[in-house]
Parts: sequence; structure tokens; C-alpha cells
Amino acid sequence: MKFSLFFILPAVTVAFAPIYSTTKARGVSSLSMSAVSGGLLAEPHGGTLVDLMTADVAGAVAKCTKEIQLSPRQLCDVELIMNGGFSPLTGFMNEETYKSVVENMALPSGLLMGLPVVFDTDDEALQPGDVALLKDGEREIATIEFTDKFTPDKPLECLKCYGTSQIEHPGALMVATERGKYYMGGKVTGLNLPVRDFVCQTPKEVRAMLPPGKDVVAFQCRNPVHRAHYELFTRALDAPNLGDDSVVLVHPTCGPTQADDIPGTVRYQTYEVLKEETKNPRTIWAYLPYSMHMAGPREAIQHSMIRKNFGCTAFIIGRDMAGSKSSVTGDDFYGAYDAQDLLKEKSGELGVKAVPSLNLVYTEEEGYVTADEAEEKGLTKKTLSGTKFRKALRAGEDIPEWFAFKSVVKVLRDNM
Repeated sequence: MKFSLFFILPAVTVAFAPIYSTTKARGVSSLSMSAVSGGLLAEPHGGTLVDLMTADVAGAVAKCTKEIQLSPRQLCDVELIMNGGFSPLTGFMNEETYKSVVENMALPSGLLMGLPVVFDTDDEALQPGDVALLKDGEREIATIEFTDKFTPDKPLECLKCYGTSQIEHPGALMVATERGKYYMGGKVTGLNLPVRDFVCQTPKEVRAMLPPGKDVVAFQCRNPVHRAHYELFTRALDAPNLGDDSVVLVHPTCGPTQADDIPGTVRYQTYEVLKEETKNPRTIWAYLPYSMHMAGPREAIQHSMIRKNFGCTAFIIGRDMAGSKSSVTGDDFYGAYDAQDLLKEKSGELGVKAVPSLNLVYTEEEGYVTADEAEEKGLTKKTLSGTKFRKALRAGEDIPEWFAFKSVVKVLRDNM
């Protein structure tokens, strides 16, 4: 797959009745903390890890009267609902739950939730009470029993969730132009996980990969990992609020994102070669079928909540986390530390430790150090702009190894 090489470089100077459940419900496997991880990993959000997969696929399909092809974003949402990544949700949000999350960043119960999870449609014929088969091509993914249908207040949703209703924000643009006129609440029953070019392990599967009794700090990214990223997440293991022998779960999102980002399949290839090149025993890799909203602080809460469901006790929160620039003025929509501040404020309530990322720079004398240390010691910073990196990549020129891993560079060149 070819792509336009315009992606964000490391954030461093390189110098429902609410549709959710907290108890075991009929037809829903709500795995308790002890059942999943022996009580040693993070408790799932809301107390239980939802699992909506049914063994009676034929019986579930027989109840359907409609058939719907899922969009790529809907496919990601359905997968995270049915595998428990969005615990405690057991379906798409109804109007009451949607409004509560938009207005209060919380479910009606008061439980934190960063962003609404909604099923959108333009289909006038779909009505509450309909049971639809959700498909990805010919593959049967899930069924949904619709509970209500409503016209969302999209400008308010964008203003509250993204901080702006202007369509130069990619999230607001998505809500305004990609999502349908109506949202519908509905109970989901899982049939089959999607087949992807790369395996996205479920929360239960990832929990089984994690070492018991240790802090697990999640690193979120949506771009190839360069040297600065690697230094950032490996040094995060020394954070004072993490225990000894903690590990990092590198958990990239591989679903739809903003238009200029590298396609998920290419990003996946860069992660796989880097995993082999580094072979770091304190680094665990898994992939997340999540579609980015670029919602800054609100998305930081959503990402942390999801990683909590995957067993992580902490989350690395970068500068301008999930941020975006205006396509008109080029201005940042969020302050550099807005997401960090919100997650630190909500860390105790959310049950996830906030690990602010270091502001690293590359120096000739000592390699990567913090910007403050470089300033104090008068070290010589080295920089490589995104424009120069892209130009060198296209021209086949050497890329400094302090900036990017050779294996990652090769994948990017092979896919240009």
C-alpha cells in the first residue's frame, strides 16, 4: 500500500437504560478480576471484564431481520465492545448514556468515560426493536438489538468532546461528515472477531501475556516508533510511581485515524521489525483495533480506560496527547500539557497511574537526555525536522540512526 509520508514525529526536540454492566447479566460473560488475572493486574473499568461472544452463532443470526455493513470505524467499536475493551459497555450508547458522556465525561452511574461510543446511521427504516446482523464484507461479526434512535446534537458533542465544533478539527470533521444523521443505542452480541492483516489480541489474551504482580505501563502510539519514542517508553519504567521490575505494553492503535497518518498495515510492519530488532524483555507488544478521534484530553481518558481493561496499571501520557492542529491556521487545538493535567487530575478516580512522558533531546555528547539536563550542562543538541526526514527518506539518503531505526526506515521506504 502506498501512502503520503506526512506523519507526526516524536513529541520531543530531537536535538443506556444505559448500555453497560457492572454485574453478570444474562447472556453476558462478565469476568471478575480474579477470574482474569489472579487479582494481580488492574481491575477492569467498572469491576468486570465484559465478554459478549456467544457460542450459539446460528441462534443469534436467526433472530436478525436486517443486515448492515460496518464502516471501518464501526468495526473497531464493535470489536472493542464485544471483547471487553470498552468495559463496562455491553452495547452502543442510548440517548441517556450518550448525553451523560458528552456533558459530564461519565456514564449515568458516574463512572468515567472519555468519549461516547455510538452507532450512527442514515437509514430511516431502522427502528428500535430491530435486530440487525453486523457484517464486515461476508464475515458475520455481531448482532445488535436496537433500543432507541435519536438525533444527536453534533455541534454540542464536538464542542464538549473535542473542544471545538469547527470542522478543521479532524474529530469534528468526522462527526459532521462521516457519521450518519441518527445515533442508535443497542445491545451487542459477538459472533466472530474481524480478520485483519495483523492479530489484535483481546483484553483477556493480553492479560494472560502480562507478568503478574508488576506494574504494567501502557504506551500509546499511532505512528512508527522512532528512537525518541523508544527512549521515552523504556525510560518511563523508571518513573517514581511505578514498582520495581515494571514492564511496558507497547499498544499501538491500528484502526482509522486522521487522513495524513500512515495506514495501519504499514504501521504494523514497522512495529513487527522493531520488536525483532530490540528484543527487549521488559517490552510487550500488542495491537489495538481503535479508531482515533484526536480528542486530546478526552481521548487521554479513553485510552487510559481501555488500557486498564487490558490489565495495565499505568499509562504514559505524552505532551499534546492525541492532539491535532487546525487545517486552516496550523494552531494546536490543545495546550501541550492539557491531556497530562486531566489524566493526573482523574488518575485516582480512574484507577490508572499517570506517567508523564519525558521531554527528551538528542545531544552529541551524551545521546538522549532531558531538555533540562541538556540546558544545564550546555550540551550540543542535534535536530532533524520532519520535512528533512521525509525528503531524505524519499531520496534514499542516509537517516541518522540516532533518529530512526534502520529496520523501520526500510519498511517506510518499501511502502512509499
